[in-house]
Amino acid sequence: MPLESENAALKKTSLNDLHRALGAKMVEFAGYDMPVQFPMGVLKEHLHTREKAGLFDVSHMGQAFLKTAEADLGDDGAHEKIAAAIEMLVPGEIQKLKKGGARYSVLLNEEGGILDDLMITRPIRDDKQGMLFLVVNASMKDQDFALIEEKLAGKATLERAEDRSLIALQGPAAAGVVAKLIPEAAEQKFMTMRPYEWQGAYLLVTRGGYTGEDGFEISVPNDKAELLAKTLLAHPQVESIGLGARDSLRLEAGLCLYGHDLTPEISPVEGNIAFAIGKRRREEGGFPGAVRIQKELAEGPTSLRIGIRPEGRAPAREGAEIQTTDGKSIGKVTSGGFGPSVGGPVAMGYVDAAYAETGTPLQLIVRGKPLSAVVADMPFAPHRYFRG
Repeated sequence: MPLESENAALKKTSLNDLHRALGAKMVEFAGYDMPVQFPMGVLKEHLHTREKAGLFDVSHMGQAFLKTAEADLGDDGAHEKIAAAIEMLVPGEIQKLKKGGARYSVLLNEEGGILDDLMITRPIRDDKQGMLFLVVNASMKDQDFALIEEKLAGKATLERAEDRSLIALQGPAAAGVVAKLIPEAAEQKFMTMRPYEWQGAYLLVTRGGYTGEDGFEISVPNDKAELLAKTLLAHPQVESIGLGARDSLRLEAGLCLYGHDLTPEISPVEGNIAFAIGKRRREEGGFPGAVRIQKELAEGPTSLRIGIRPEGRAPAREGAEIQTTDGKSIGKVTSGGFGPSVGGPVAMGYVDAAYAETGTPLQLIVRGKPLSAVVADMPFAPHRYFRG
């Protein structure tokens, strides 16, 4: 759990002063001083995002540009070169990624375990072909970037975008709010990125997010981040949202949190994110851990991430033991809490694959006592992405 902190040694995002001015409760998270909640409180922040629009500071995450040699940028075949390079580390189909398209993928170790999950985006501009925009998790960015630089040395160069912040605007009102600033952005489809100029700043706007709602993630130069955030917050339907509601929103959406639901021991097949493995890659392999992953795709994994609906009102937290109804231990909860939008507790965890079918009755050990539960479909709250 994030820890409350006043430690001046913590890294700060470009919005740190704004968070404090807005009355945020600040905590340590991934080495950064981050807002866990604002005066509205986690429950109301969660529901506000589902009903209107929430603004999230995600500048702690790692942004970088991976590219071929400068002389190759924009040439025919430049995308194929950079895609072939990154495909050495991830199982995603990057070769066929369209201009302006974004793709979710995972960095893998040699055993097929997940080192991190990340977003990979191909720029839309012709002169940027041969470049990929990467966004990785805050807690893993130093390790990720070091790994990429080491493994792709001589094939690609990595430029960390430490001069850029990242702001997410999520919720059903997000498109209308963004349209006030950038009308064209409201027409973007889910999982696309477009460049725009705003107030003299070069923005990279991706339609997507981590809440299950329609929304945008906006990469903005550090020196314009506070102005952009204040401009968005001036809209009556937008409120600042902290890490607490961000976690409950992503849990309801059935989305994984790295280090909890995904780890270096878990494969993307076990993690129930096999969609991150491209069709061609499934057949050809050529990525770390391909032998294990191809076997799991063909024969099924021994364990699987599932959704869980505990009965009653008591939430099951991370680490709770999952048992069959007769007391056999079959797994652990990896994320759990109360789902404000669904009106009850929700959880995710791993169980032996034989018990992963929807509707299977379970019991969870919560505070030493068995709590009845059932395997449930995910997401718990419906996704409302804009697909056009």
